[in-house]
Amino acid sequence: MRNLDDVFIGLANSPFRQRFKLDAGDQRYLVEKGLDLVLVHAWEFIDRRLAPARPPHDGRQTPFRGHPVFVAQHATATCCRGCLAKWHGVAPDRPLSAEEQEHVIEAVGRWLRAQAPMATGGAGTAAAGFGPSTRPRISGRRSSDDQQGELQLD
Repeated sequence: MRNLDDVFIGLANSPFRQRFKLDAGDQRYLVEKGLDLVLVHAWEFIDRRLAPARPPHDGRQTPFRGHPVFVAQHATATCCRGCLAKWHGVAPDRPLSAEEQEHVIEAVGRWLRAQAPMATGGAGTAAAGFGPSTRPRISGRRSSDDQQGELQLD
């Protein structure tokens, strides 16, 4: 798995990845819900759509709009297993490890903080997310009585 600083340098040089920006609705959603809750949503999306060894509709499972996390996934090349392999060095054809899932969430969170600094309390930078991590303490562990498959906060 590649270092996120190195990945973000490469993403900054990709015209395709650089075109992704949060629209007014996504920014408003981020302000209203807060980064911590949006990252809980990210954990749920990653768990369902990206973490399996062979996700259904891989390469097309992440919409281009509809939630700030979806936009962030495309901007950070964490939208499908092919992009994860190419940009992040995550091997395909096996479930994502807990460390790899955290790597994806960290990438999404860094990008969101850089894109909407007033909404997330970050300073924002032109370098799309460089700086110290303020990732909330969230785990992908499931409770034993979790019937809906939702993730639990630590």
